[in-house]
Amino acid sequence: MKLVISPRSAKSRKFPITLDLAGSPADVRVEDVQSAIATKFPQLYPDRQRLTFDKAALESGKTLSDYGVKDGDSVIFKDLGPQISWRTVFLIEYGGPLLIHPLIYYLPSLFYRQSFEHSWMQTVTYWMVMFHFLKREYETVFVHRFSHGTMPFRNVFKNSAHYHLLSGLNLAYWVYGPWNAAGVSLAERSDALVYGCIALFILAELSNYSTHVTLRNLRPPGTRIRKIPRGYGFEWVSCPNYFFESLAWLAVCILTMSWSAYLFFVVAVGQMYLWAVKKHKGYRKEFSDYPRGRKAMFPFVA
Repeated sequence: MKLVISPRSAKSRKFPITLDLAGSPADVRVEDVQSAIATKFPQLYPDRQRLTFDKAALESGKTLSDYGVKDGDSVIFKDLGPQISWRTVFLIEYGGPLLIHPLIYYLPSLFYRQSFEHSWMQTVTYWMVMFHFLKREYETVFVHRFSHGTMPFRNVFKNSAHYHLLSGLNLAYWVYGPWNAAGVSLAERSDALVYGCIALFILAELSNYSTHVTLRNLRPPGTRIRKIPRGYGFEWVSCPNYFFESLAWLAVCILTMSWSAYLFFVVAVGQMYLWAVKKHKGYRKEFSDYPRGRKAMFPFVA
Protein backbone atom coordinates (compact mmCIF):
# COMPACT_ATOMS: atom_id res chain seq x y z
CA MET A 1 0.00 0.00 0.00
CA LYS A 2 0.99 3.64 -0.43
CA LEU A 3 0.96 6.06 2.48
CA VAL A 4 1.66 9.78 2.27
CA ILE A 5 3.57 11.27 5.20
CA SER A 6 2.74 14.97 5.42
CA PRO A 7 4.47 17.44 7.74
CA ARG A 8 2.66 19.25 10.49
CA SER A 9 4.77 22.29 9.73
CA ALA A 10 4.59 23.86 6.29
CA LYS A 11 8.29 24.77 6.62
CA SER A 12 9.44 21.13 6.49
CA ARG A 13 12.10 20.35 3.88
CA LYS A 14 11.90 16.58 4.25
CA PHE A 15 8.18 16.03 3.85
CA PRO A 16 5.79 15.17 2.27
CA ILE A 17 7.00 11.76 1.16
CA THR A 18 5.20 8.68 -0.10
CA LEU A 19 5.97 5.30 1.46
CA ASP A 20 5.47 1.98 -0.31
CA LEU A 21 4.55 -0.47 2.42
CA ALA A 22 4.13 -4.21 2.05
CA GLY A 23 0.61 -5.42 2.77
CA SER A 24 -2.79 -3.85 3.32
CA PRO A 25 -3.83 -1.38 6.06
CA ALA A 26 -4.92 -4.40 8.12
CA ASP A 27 -1.37 -5.82 7.90
CA VAL A 28 0.76 -2.69 8.31
CA ARG A 29 1.41 -1.72 11.91
CA VAL A 30 2.23 1.76 13.17
CA GLU A 31 5.79 0.72 14.03
CA ASP A 32 6.25 -0.43 10.40
CA VAL A 33 5.52 3.10 9.26
CA GLN A 34 7.87 4.55 11.86
CA SER A 35 10.64 2.17 10.81
CA ALA A 36 10.15 3.11 7.16
CA ILE A 37 10.49 6.81 8.05
CA ALA A 38 13.60 6.11 10.13
CA THR A 39 15.11 4.19 7.21
CA LYS A 40 14.79 7.27 5.01
CA PHE A 41 15.84 9.71 7.75
CA PRO A 42 17.98 7.91 10.39
CA GLN A 43 17.93 10.90 12.72
CA LEU A 44 14.15 10.55 12.97
CA TYR A 45 14.16 7.36 15.08
CA PRO A 46 10.71 6.03 16.12
CA ASP A 47 10.69 7.58 19.61
CA ARG A 48 11.16 10.97 17.96
CA GLN A 49 8.09 10.58 15.75
CA ARG A 50 4.47 11.47 16.37
CA LEU A 51 2.01 10.31 13.74
CA THR A 52 -1.64 11.35 13.65
CA PHE A 53 -4.60 10.60 11.42
CA ASP A 54 -7.84 12.50 11.69
CA LYS A 55 -6.48 14.10 14.91
CA ALA A 56 -5.91 10.68 16.54
CA ALA A 57 -2.37 9.78 17.61
CA LEU A 58 -1.20 6.48 16.11
CA GLU A 59 0.12 4.10 18.77
CA SER A 60 2.62 1.30 18.21
CA GLY A 61 1.14 -2.17 18.35
CA LYS A 62 -1.90 -1.21 16.32
CA THR A 63 -2.53 -1.50 12.58
CA LEU A 64 -3.38 1.34 10.23
CA SER A 65 -6.85 -0.11 9.70
CA ASP A 66 -7.49 0.30 13.44
CA TYR A 67 -7.52 4.04 12.75
CA GLY A 68 -9.42 3.87 9.48
CA VAL A 69 -6.34 4.60 7.35
CA LYS A 70 -6.76 3.46 3.72
CA ASP A 71 -4.41 2.96 0.81
CA GLY A 72 -3.25 6.35 -0.45
CA ASP A 73 -4.28 8.27 2.68
CA SER A 74 -2.11 10.91 4.30
CA VAL A 75 -0.75 10.73 7.84
CA ILE A 76 0.54 13.82 9.67
CA PHE A 77 4.11 13.69 10.99
CA LYS A 78 5.58 15.74 13.83
CA ASP A 79 9.22 15.71 14.91
CA LEU A 80 9.29 15.60 18.73
CA GLY A 81 12.96 16.54 18.81
CA PRO A 82 15.88 14.71 20.46
CA GLN A 83 14.64 12.22 23.05
CA ILE A 84 15.97 10.83 26.32
CA SER A 85 14.74 7.74 28.15
CA TRP A 86 12.46 8.24 31.13
CA ARG A 87 14.73 5.99 33.19
CA THR A 88 17.67 8.32 32.54
CA VAL A 89 15.51 11.35 33.33
CA PHE A 90 14.54 9.92 36.71
CA LEU A 91 18.14 9.05 37.53
CA ILE A 92 19.16 12.64 36.77
CA GLU A 93 16.26 14.13 38.74
CA TYR A 94 16.84 12.10 41.89
CA GLY A 95 20.62 12.27 41.56
CA GLY A 96 20.61 16.02 42.17
CA PRO A 97 19.52 15.91 45.82
CA LEU A 98 21.82 12.93 46.42
CA LEU A 99 24.76 15.18 45.51
CA ILE A 100 23.52 18.47 46.96
CA HIS A 101 22.53 17.29 50.44
CA PRO A 102 25.89 15.62 51.32
CA LEU A 103 27.80 18.64 50.02
CA ILE A 104 25.92 21.11 52.20
CA TYR A 105 25.67 18.77 55.20
CA TYR A 106 29.35 17.74 55.31
CA LEU A 107 30.90 21.04 54.13
CA PRO A 108 29.25 23.72 56.28
CA SER A 109 32.35 25.92 56.21
CA LEU A 110 32.00 26.17 52.43
CA PHE A 111 28.35 27.19 52.45
CA TYR A 112 27.99 28.98 55.81
CA ARG A 113 31.60 30.12 56.36
CA GLN A 114 31.72 28.41 59.74
CA SER A 115 31.94 24.97 61.26
CA PHE A 116 29.45 23.63 63.79
CA GLU A 117 28.01 20.43 65.18
CA HIS A 118 24.79 19.29 63.59
CA SER A 119 21.75 18.83 65.78
CA TRP A 120 19.87 15.55 66.08
CA MET A 121 17.06 17.05 64.02
CA GLN A 122 19.45 17.90 61.19
CA THR A 123 21.05 14.46 61.22
CA VAL A 124 17.73 12.61 61.19
CA THR A 125 16.44 14.84 58.37
CA TYR A 126 19.59 14.25 56.35
CA TRP A 127 19.23 10.48 56.49
CA MET A 128 15.52 10.68 55.76
CA VAL A 129 16.17 12.65 52.58
CA MET A 130 19.05 10.43 51.51
CA PHE A 131 17.00 7.28 52.09
CA HIS A 132 14.09 8.68 50.09
CA PHE A 133 16.13 9.52 47.01
CA LEU A 134 18.29 6.39 47.18
CA LYS A 135 15.04 4.42 47.26
CA ARG A 136 13.77 6.35 44.25
CA GLU A 137 16.96 5.59 42.32
CA TYR A 138 16.64 1.90 43.20
CA GLU A 139 13.03 1.85 42.03
CA THR A 140 13.97 3.59 38.80
CA VAL A 141 16.51 0.89 37.95
CA PHE A 142 14.86 -2.23 39.34
CA VAL A 143 11.13 -1.62 39.85
CA HIS A 144 9.53 0.81 37.43
CA ARG A 145 8.26 -0.20 34.00
CA PHE A 146 7.62 2.78 31.77
CA SER A 147 4.62 2.98 29.45
CA HIS A 148 6.41 5.73 27.50
CA GLY A 149 10.03 5.05 26.65
CA THR A 150 11.26 8.60 26.13
CA MET A 151 10.58 12.29 26.56
CA PRO A 152 11.98 15.39 24.80
CA PHE A 153 15.51 16.09 26.01
CA ARG A 154 14.73 19.77 26.57
CA ASN A 155 12.27 18.83 29.34
CA VAL A 156 15.07 17.36 31.47
CA PHE A 157 16.07 20.80 32.72
CA LYS A 158 12.51 21.78 33.68
CA ASN A 159 11.82 18.46 35.40
CA SER A 160 15.14 18.44 37.25
CA ALA A 161 14.73 21.98 38.57
CA HIS A 162 11.91 20.82 40.85
CA TYR A 163 14.17 18.29 42.58
CA HIS A 164 17.56 19.98 42.30
CA LEU A 165 16.38 23.38 43.49
CA LEU A 166 13.39 22.82 45.79
CA SER A 167 14.17 19.49 47.46
CA GLY A 168 17.90 19.85 46.87
CA LEU A 169 19.46 23.30 47.33
CA ASN A 170 16.46 24.97 49.00
CA LEU A 171 15.79 22.25 51.57
CA ALA A 172 19.42 21.42 52.34
CA TYR A 173 20.64 25.00 52.76
CA TRP A 174 17.89 26.12 55.13
CA VAL A 175 17.66 22.94 57.21
CA TYR A 176 21.39 22.24 57.71
CA GLY A 177 22.36 25.82 58.58
CA PRO A 178 23.95 27.00 61.86
CA TRP A 179 20.57 28.37 63.03
CA ASN A 180 19.53 24.71 63.45
CA ALA A 181 22.84 23.49 64.91
CA ALA A 182 23.30 21.52 68.12
CA GLY A 183 22.69 23.66 71.18
CA VAL A 184 20.44 26.14 69.37
CA SER A 185 16.94 26.31 70.80
CA LEU A 186 15.41 26.47 67.31
CA ALA A 187 16.64 22.91 66.67
CA GLU A 188 15.37 21.36 69.91
CA ARG A 189 12.85 18.56 69.42
CA SER A 190 11.28 16.17 71.90
CA ASP A 191 12.05 12.47 71.61
CA ALA A 192 8.37 11.78 70.98
CA LEU A 193 8.31 14.17 68.03
CA VAL A 194 11.50 12.82 66.46
CA TYR A 195 10.59 9.15 66.82
CA GLY A 196 7.03 9.87 65.72
CA CYS A 197 8.29 11.52 62.54
CA ILE A 198 10.69 8.63 61.90
CA ALA A 199 7.86 6.12 62.33
CA LEU A 200 5.55 8.02 59.98
CA PHE A 201 8.35 8.39 57.44
CA ILE A 202 9.25 4.69 57.46
CA LEU A 203 5.60 3.61 57.20
CA ALA A 204 5.02 6.01 54.30
CA GLU A 205 8.17 4.99 52.42
CA LEU A 206 7.48 1.26 52.78
CA SER A 207 3.86 1.80 51.72
CA ASN A 208 4.99 3.85 48.73
CA TYR A 209 7.38 1.08 47.70
CA SER A 210 4.63 -1.52 48.06
CA THR A 211 2.35 0.40 45.68
CA HIS A 212 5.16 0.77 43.13
CA VAL A 213 5.69 -3.00 43.18
CA THR A 214 1.95 -3.51 42.68
CA LEU A 215 1.98 -1.22 39.64
CA ARG A 216 5.05 -2.98 38.25
CA ASN A 217 3.39 -6.39 38.49
CA LEU A 218 0.38 -5.15 36.52
CA ARG A 219 2.46 -4.71 33.38
CA PRO A 220 4.38 -7.68 31.90
CA PRO A 221 7.88 -6.77 30.65
CA GLY A 222 7.95 -5.16 27.20
CA THR A 223 4.20 -4.45 27.10
CA ARG A 224 1.87 -1.51 27.64
CA ILE A 225 -0.92 -3.59 29.11
CA ARG A 226 -3.13 -1.69 31.55
CA LYS A 227 -5.21 -3.24 34.31
CA ILE A 228 -7.15 -1.96 37.29
CA PRO A 229 -4.68 -1.81 40.20
CA ARG A 230 -5.86 -3.49 43.38
CA GLY A 231 -4.45 -4.22 46.80
CA TYR A 232 -2.97 -2.20 49.64
CA GLY A 233 -3.78 1.49 49.19
CA PHE A 234 -5.57 1.07 45.87
CA GLU A 235 -8.89 0.25 47.52
CA TRP A 236 -8.95 3.84 48.81
CA VAL A 237 -7.44 5.88 45.98
CA SER A 238 -6.24 5.55 42.41
CA CYS A 239 -2.75 6.83 43.24
CA PRO A 240 -1.77 5.69 46.75
CA ASN A 241 1.90 6.02 45.77
CA TYR A 242 1.43 9.79 45.66
CA PHE A 243 -0.55 9.79 48.91
CA PHE A 244 2.12 7.84 50.77
CA GLU A 245 4.91 10.00 49.36
CA SER A 246 3.08 13.08 50.60
CA LEU A 247 2.98 11.53 54.09
CA ALA A 248 6.74 10.94 53.97
CA TRP A 249 7.39 14.58 53.13
CA LEU A 250 4.88 15.67 55.77
CA ALA A 251 7.05 13.85 58.33
CA VAL A 252 10.05 15.87 57.12
CA CYS A 253 8.04 19.09 57.42
CA ILE A 254 6.93 18.35 60.98
CA LEU A 255 10.44 17.37 62.02
CA THR A 256 12.23 20.37 60.52
CA MET A 257 9.50 22.99 61.01
CA SER A 258 11.22 24.80 58.15
CA TRP A 259 9.45 26.99 55.63
CA SER A 260 11.70 25.47 52.95
CA ALA A 261 10.33 21.99 53.66
CA TYR A 262 6.74 23.25 53.61
CA LEU A 263 7.39 25.08 50.34
CA PHE A 264 8.58 21.88 48.68
CA PHE A 265 5.72 19.96 50.28
CA VAL A 266 3.05 22.31 48.89
CA VAL A 267 4.54 22.33 45.39
CA ALA A 268 5.16 18.57 45.31
CA VAL A 269 1.76 17.56 46.71
CA GLY A 270 0.01 20.02 44.40
CA GLN A 271 1.76 18.54 41.37
CA MET A 272 1.12 14.95 42.48
CA TYR A 273 -2.55 15.76 42.99
CA LEU A 274 -2.82 17.06 39.41
CA TRP A 275 -1.18 13.85 38.14
CA ALA A 276 -3.49 11.77 40.33
CA VAL A 277 -6.64 13.46 39.03
CA LYS A 278 -5.49 12.90 35.45
CA LYS A 279 -4.75 9.22 36.08
CA HIS A 280 -8.00 8.78 38.02
CA LYS A 281 -10.02 10.16 35.12
CA GLY A 282 -8.07 7.94 32.74
CA TYR A 283 -8.86 4.83 34.77
CA ARG A 284 -12.56 5.65 34.96
CA LYS A 285 -12.72 6.33 31.23
CA GLU A 286 -10.81 3.17 30.27
CA PHE A 287 -12.43 0.69 32.66
CA SER A 288 -16.22 0.54 32.85
CA ASP A 289 -16.00 -1.55 36.03
CA TYR A 290 -13.60 0.80 37.81
CA PRO A 291 -14.46 1.04 41.56
CA ARG A 292 -16.74 4.05 42.06
CA GLY A 293 -15.76 4.62 45.66
CA ARG A 294 -12.11 5.36 44.94
CA LYS A 295 -10.82 8.91 45.17
CA ALA A 296 -7.90 10.27 43.18
CA MET A 297 -5.22 10.72 45.84
CA PHE A 298 -6.59 11.49 49.30
CA PRO A 299 -8.72 8.73 50.91
CA PHE A 300 -12.40 9.66 51.32
CA VAL A 301 -11.66 13.25 50.27
CA ALA A 302 -10.43 13.83 46.72
